[in-house]
Amino acid sequence: MAYEYTIVREVEWHHTDMAGIAHFSNFFHYMEAAEHGFFRSLGLSIHTTDPEPLGWPRVHAECDFRYPLQFEDSVEVRLLVREKRPKSLVYTFIFRKLNGDAPREVARGTLAVACVKRDSATGKLTAVPIPLAIADKIEVAPPEAFGK
Repeated sequence: MAYEYTIVREVEWHHTDMAGIAHFSNFFHYMEAAEHGFFRSLGLSIHTTDPEPLGWPRVHAECDFRYPLQFEDSVEVRLLVREKRPKSLVYTFIFRKLNGDAPREVARGTLAVACVKRDSATGKLTAVPIPLAIADKIEVAPPEAFGK
């Protein structure tokens, strides 16, 4: 069972604003990339159709910023499973700038996702229990994993 996953991204020019600082919206892209990588690391996909179509829409997203990232900075994005509920998952993301004098935490984010199925006739989304084939591979991170 797993509760964490880490990716590293470089801040590219198109990720920045006119001051050369990473635009806040990119932190949400980085969170999503880490979540997809986490699922792939478990042999899963965030989008499934077999045995039934499942999705993971976002029901809450936030990010608190401490220090800016700039063009060509290297950022580590660490996903930690904070909560595992019957029909949803809540992740914490810890962003650390890796280049410079020493690694430094620059932001923390939260993403809550619901497990849903889509009715093929109406298109309506309905929250459903996380299938055991998925839930059995995911655990909640211990409190000490979150640091401060």
